Amino acid sequence: MKILLDTHTFLWYIQDNQRLSVKVAELLENSRHDLYLSIVSLWEIAIKVGKGKLILDNSFDELQEIFGQLKIENLPVTFADTKIYIDLPSHHGDPFDRMLIAQAMNHSLIVVSRDSAFDAYPIQRLWD
Repeated sequence: MKILLDTHTFLWYIQDNQRLSVKVAELLENSRHDLYLSIVSLWEIAIKVGKGKLILDNSFDELQEIFGQLKIENLPVTFADTKIYIDLPSHHGDPFDRMLIAQAMNHSLIVVSRDSAFDAYPIQRLWD
């Protein structure tokens, strides 16, 4: 399974947050799955850390090492992703999440997110 982590899913996973269910944690720990985190999520994290709206348990610089430890691939934004983004209906207003939706559509990824607004789009979302 090819899985795209929503920003909160990634953060809750690395910070051992109780809002992340055991089921989702087990899914992410299954080595048969390919895990991806969009550069868009890193950008969102950087913005929130820079504004003081998010405090990480680790430093921002340590995130790259965490990717390696957890075997999470960085997913760049491609031209094709942006083409899909342009035509997305506006069911979801968050531009970061809309790009994740476009990337999930373009790369046939399953999104792991608690955000049910993703369900308005032709993607598969997993949570509880």
